[in-house]
Amino acid sequence: MEARRLTVSVTMLAGFQWLFFMFANTIVVPISVGAAFELDQVEIVSAIQRSFIFTGVACLLQGIFGHRLALMEGQSGLWWGVILSLAATASTMNMELSTIGGSIAVGAMISGVLVVVFGLLGMGEVLKKWFTPFVMFVFLILLANQLISIFLKGMLGLNTSDSIDLKMALFSFALATLTILVHTRGKGIVSSLNLLIGMVVGWIAAVILFPVEATEVIHTTPFLMWFPWGQPTFELGIIMTVVITGLLNSSNTIATLKGAESIFEKITTPRQYRSSFVITGSLTVLSGALGLVPNAPYASSLGFLNATGIRERSPFLLGAVLFIIMGLIPPLSGFFSTIPHSVGNSVLFVAYLQLFGSALKNIEGLTFQPKTVYRVALPALLGLAIMGLPATAFVTLPELVQPLLSNGLLMGILAALFMELLFTIGSRIRSRKGFK
Repeated sequence: MEARRLTVSVTMLAGFQWLFFMFANTIVVPISVGAAFELDQVEIVSAIQRSFIFTGVACLLQGIFGHRLALMEGQSGLWWGVILSLAATASTMNMELSTIGGSIAVGAMISGVLVVVFGLLGMGEVLKKWFTPFVMFVFLILLANQLISIFLKGMLGLNTSDSIDLKMALFSFALATLTILVHTRGKGIVSSLNLLIGMVVGWIAAVILFPVEATEVIHTTPFLMWFPWGQPTFELGIIMTVVITGLLNSSNTIATLKGAESIFEKITTPRQYRSSFVITGSLTVLSGALGLVPNAPYASSLGFLNATGIRERSPFLLGAVLFIIMGLIPPLSGFFSTIPHSVGNSVLFVAYLQLFGSALKNIEGLTFQPKTVYRVALPALLGLAIMGLPATAFVTLPELVQPLLSNGLLMGILAALFMELLFTIGSRIRSRKGFK
């Protein structure tokens, strides 16, 4: 692809577009995690500030020193889903939220160190071979199901009540429909900014329809808060689950950089994998200490790039700088912390529907024979089935393995990797014996 020089005005507009994309994908994460760990409003506002600054810095590091592509490095959906799931099982496992949070922090720091080591050893090229189209399909389907379930509960008002809030549900689905229509019917930049438009329109409408949700803006100054989820603890089962999550999160790097090859029209080099792994791992260590959901390259950046047609780094880096500035200005962080949860959940519900399409692309064109079905159906349906089981179903299992075995997303991915291992071994045995 030939390089081109963007005008200053186009660079500025495209930079703001990247800012909006980063904001839409970030704002709900610290709010939902803060609510899960029962943090007060001041702590949530601080987490929002740190999330904005940290994400902006991560994008700059990856864009300048890492893979050097215009790909957002944001708070990982896999990490987010696992952290929320672990927090939700606190009462079932008879643990304090601070105990779970402290163990998550320790596990994240350990996994970050391992990812850095793997990056330095060039493990990206090896892991790329493990994540076949079958594994990527299972990963994306289960991730989409877990995140969509989280957003749907928020849309129905089930985060604050045991029964559906009909008024909020109707509002949420109307907002989701509007966002989809803007994306599918809108032209040019209007379609590209569908998430921003949905968020702005929804926020205004929510303040009018649900004045109770409107909260006073809390002004604070940016500050570092060490271990806000709880001081470091060593619950081995949780740490083991979190470390596995961190290692499996490497699939985001592999999937995104592989997908970027067709957009940027060049093969991703081992050096890009190595640098990206080292930066992501290093930031994961800091995320654990700062109470932030660890980062990963966003596969959704590929869709954003296709929609806008602007692949240059300068607007991306500008958007990252603007995001850092937003985090450094306390009134802005405090103001955005008041966004109604129903609005954020509705908009992200639409955004992450695209994961389903990404999953299907991985198995597009495959011929489904009995063994092929097993490779896809067993891990995918196993993971979905575990997700549907009540948390109390696992209380009879040893506490060490409860966090892992009760997590449908992780179990599904591990099952997919195991199935691929079995079929690889089987293929090698047949080839050695001369079987076809």
